[in-house]
Amino acid sequence: MKKNIEKILQYVQKPARYAGGELNSVVKNAEKVDIRYAFCFPDLYEIGMSHLGMKILYSLVNEREDSWCERVFAPDIDMEEQMRRHGVPLFALESGDYIKDFDMVGFSLMYELCYTNMLNMLDLAQIPLKSADRTKLTPLICCGGPCACNPEPVADFVDIVFLGDGEESTPAVIDLLKECKKNGDTKREFLLKAKDIKGVYVPSLYEDSYNDDGTLKELKPLFGAPEKVKKSVVSDMNKCYYPKEFVVPFIGIVHDRAVEEIFRGCIRGCRFCQAGFTYRPIREKSVETINEQSKALIKSTGYDELSLCSLSTSDHSRVNEMLSSLIDWTVKEKINLSLPSLRVDNFSDELVDKLNKVRRSGLTFAPEAGTQRLRDVINKNVTEDEVLNTCNKAFDNGWTAVKLYFMMGLPTETMEDIEGIADLAMKVVHAFYNNPNRQKGAGVQVSVSCASFIPKPFTPFQWEAQDSMESLKEKQRRLLEAIPSKKVKVSYHETPSSLLEGVLARGDRRLCAVLLDAWKMGCKFDSWDDKFNFDAWMNAFEKNGIDPCFYTRRKRPFDELLPWDHLDFGVSRKFLERENLKAYENKTTPHCRIKCAGCGANMLNGGHCDARD
Repeated sequence: MKKNIEKILQYVQKPARYAGGELNSVVKNAEKVDIRYAFCFPDLYEIGMSHLGMKILYSLVNEREDSWCERVFAPDIDMEEQMRRHGVPLFALESGDYIKDFDMVGFSLMYELCYTNMLNMLDLAQIPLKSADRTKLTPLICCGGPCACNPEPVADFVDIVFLGDGEESTPAVIDLLKECKKNGDTKREFLLKAKDIKGVYVPSLYEDSYNDDGTLKELKPLFGAPEKVKKSVVSDMNKCYYPKEFVVPFIGIVHDRAVEEIFRGCIRGCRFCQAGFTYRPIREKSVETINEQSKALIKSTGYDELSLCSLSTSDHSRVNEMLSSLIDWTVKEKINLSLPSLRVDNFSDELVDKLNKVRRSGLTFAPEAGTQRLRDVINKNVTEDEVLNTCNKAFDNGWTAVKLYFMMGLPTETMEDIEGIADLAMKVVHAFYNNPNRQKGAGVQVSVSCASFIPKPFTPFQWEAQDSMESLKEKQRRLLEAIPSKKVKVSYHETPSSLLEGVLARGDRRLCAVLLDAWKMGCKFDSWDDKFNFDAWMNAFEKNGIDPCFYTRRKRPFDELLPWDHLDFGVSRKFLERENLKAYENKTTPHCRIKCAGCGANMLNGGHCDARD
């Protein structure tokens, strides 16, 4: 570590965030590699170190002898003050070297409210913010992650965008960059070649124009760029790269445990869920692969907890066999097995029996809406009886805490639906006290968490209007009034940050100027309530003559060109339109293993979709 960095660590609260040197971190000789890659997570160390995507790509790149991937996180306010005061540019943890001298600087965009942190990190690194102002081939600024499905609000700042599974496209980009460096190619020459890599989008090769009413008129491809950029897809999860070891932090992080991804994609088709559509088609790992990879991670990290990662753990087609095989060795080795993302409609007696063999914790389920009508609108395919039966199974077996996830602001929602959330929560409370097998002498705790619904790209609700802040606040008040018992605790999202998330989620390139001005006005760490500056954001919108409600409150017609229509995540627009219309008829669509709905995602995998096996 450079002495000027080491010197300032004594003045910050958590120096371990910036010191590096953790178990399993990779250190190489910088003189013996061709490509240096700074993988940046635009939030604090504790959050970024919990991100599975970073763990996978960090190890994937470092498996190559010609490349070295290092980690970079957003410094907290105290560290940033010290860095700016002492003229210390943003640096990578493994070497302490400044990332302005790296070949690639990649940002994982996990949520829209981290965009200002990306700009702040570039500025701290002393790298020009706008792609047009960076004329040299390197450093190449990239981004990927869930928000990359609509990267237009950050299009001015990045050189390339990774769409889909990074395990496929990242090595191809590194190979090309290595070749272009060797040949002395310019940045423009590199970008013109990169546009032909599947899963790589080059924003500067597209030109936007707008209609008189402010809607997008055209996003015109230039210099032979594809009209539709397809995401990259890993076809076989059993053969896909997965790390044998994770970097083990010196301090506690949000998810401080070994994580095994058991499948990618989702069979369900909930109409509000972006991940459920953008990660299609579903691709499972075999039970054998899951066990082998899990054992390797526990051995290399020393963790005593293993978490299974997917959008819906209990939807693995061999879930009971998988859990039996995992429990066989985790119980013997005193490893806690964590099973997030369980469904109430497949919480079987066999699954409960398996859960009884692992450490007891609260159970979390997501009815999402308070009435059956609204659950049908969003295609949740869960009934009230299933929720109560599942809770009773849990109470039969000693559970006393249940967390229920809901949303408010959903399309067609009424106050009756809001009151339905309170009614369902109270029915769960009554189910506990009416259960003859419940844990005697214990009380029940039902936690209700309500997120504000935000329409997202590549979902059937991508055309919908977002509920206003005033309406959401009124619904939050009504929910609190409708809860008659202290056995139910309610939490909900703040509405100003939900408004901003909604704008950035479905925005176009005109928001780049707003984003830049908001950052200049001091905006950063926008997802943290104590740092979020709503007034500064509103000033940035006003300065650029943009009404944020244009992006949120307006219902969009099917024939409107959307800012992400030139990107192909596999699910067809016609399918999303059909699902939108069915929502207004309160009609559900069966999940993929019951009947194929013809979403089109199977064509990304050579016409094959594992969900229909």
